Amino acid sequence: MTSAAERIEPFDTTGVERGPDGVKRYADLPASVVAMLRASVDAAPDAEAFVELDGPRLTYAELWDAAARVAGGLRDAGVRRGDRVAIRHGNGRDWVLSFLGTALSGGVAVPVNTRFAEPEVDYVVTDSGASVVLSPGDPLPDGAPFASEDLTHDDLGAIFYTSGTTGFPKGAMTTHGNFVTNVENVIRVRGLRDGLEPLRNLVSVPLFHVTGCNSQLLPTLADGGCTIVMPTFEVGRFLRAIVEERIKVVTSVPAIFWYALSQPDVASYDLSKVEHATYGGAPIAPSLVGRIKQGFPNARVGNGFGLTETSSVSTFLPHEYADTHADSVGFAVPTVDLELRDPDPETGVGELLIRGANVVAGYWNKPEATAAAFVDGWLHTGDLARLTPEGFTYIVDRAKDMINRGGENVYCVEVENALAAAPGVFEVAVIGVPDEMMGEKVGAVLVPTPGQSLDVAEVLTFARERLADFKVPQFVSLRTDPLPRNPGGKVLKPALREAAHWERAPR
Repeated sequence: MTSAAERIEPFDTTGVERGPDGVKRYADLPASVVAMLRASVDAAPDAEAFVELDGPRLTYAELWDAAARVAGGLRDAGVRRGDRVAIRHGNGRDWVLSFLGTALSGGVAVPVNTRFAEPEVDYVVTDSGASVVLSPGDPLPDGAPFASEDLTHDDLGAIFYTSGTTGFPKGAMTTHGNFVTNVENVIRVRGLRDGLEPLRNLVSVPLFHVTGCNSQLLPTLADGGCTIVMPTFEVGRFLRAIVEERIKVVTSVPAIFWYALSQPDVASYDLSKVEHATYGGAPIAPSLVGRIKQGFPNARVGNGFGLTETSSVSTFLPHEYADTHADSVGFAVPTVDLELRDPDPETGVGELLIRGANVVAGYWNKPEATAAAFVDGWLHTGDLARLTPEGFTYIVDRAKDMINRGGENVYCVEVENALAAAPGVFEVAVIGVPDEMMGEKVGAVLVPTPGQSLDVAEVLTFARERLADFKVPQFVSLRTDPLPRNPGGKVLKPALREAAHWERAPR
């Protein structure tokens, strides 16, 4: 039994109460994203709330008014409480107004990955039952200002689609209670209230992901700060924006930090005003942690870990342990409990289970998948982890056959299904190829149909028409022998990794 003295408690848990269902919740939170935004608007209507880099800028009053008009336009289009609205815009003002406008209308936002191929987009729109699709090139809905001020924690706020192990994405049903819980968790574990001035947060990752939306945009709005959004990532503009926009918070995947700090002219940028430099979504090398600390000399660094199913952050490694425990994803955030399923008696490794008020309500329209993943209040993550008596969490492997490409999850079976249908492909196995910048990239081992030749470029063109670009293999290995399999018929991927002769895939 671990004594209380051995356990590290790095975060403020004031006001956290455990309910009869065993779930920890904050006692006093806004009722919804709408109520959260309203409070910030009322507190400082003239403060700058949003900037599209090299584009429009909005105060809190202007942001509310514009979003309320979008909400009114959606109501005119027939959107009512609980109706789904698909958002196909890229990073920028239109995405933010679409998301907030949907919330104000009482609708349910369905952010669509802008890198999805059309069949993937069609699946998300159809599966969600979206009654309205907001797309680039079309004007935003516009009507008399409207705001649903009676939403509660139980109301569905958004459906974020994850990559699917069966080839079909799953929609994680995120409630307003999930949103505001995650917002409070982010603010507390990163110490975002400690500054004397409002936050200025640079968002360089996609808003359609929970990291960009739930852990950057929404906490900044809740804290009365300004969110500066990059429509597209360009490393020079990223560095200039930090200086020109007086950025205090930078959050991204390790690959972006590595890329930015590797620029030959990085020393010419004054990054000393940054107060928080946090990363997550992919493994990080201890040497890169040191480079981030050196590159952002006055910033608190930290490593966040979470899932779409946990509305973003579930654990966080704070600044004090970033160097000494760089391979850990940190401690459970204030509303989260962690357990291990069937831990190995020797290694202590088991499947990571997560319980908390930030865990989503299940998968949209998928009762079997929901029943399998959400059991007795616990989310079964599919990640294999180890927990220490002090409270450190270590993700040691993935139970799912998945590649983490710079923070984008790529399920191997989804890519394999697409490649297997290409002409001339007899067998295929998709595995991760180690990469210094991205952590892993997608590799495919292809076996041609016996007696036929295989045009790799044609196979990849076939894949691009069916998959998001980040899922298309960047490395290919051809072999004439059948794929190695165990007696049960499962492909032996460790043996394939050792035998593969990778060639960079033609683009």
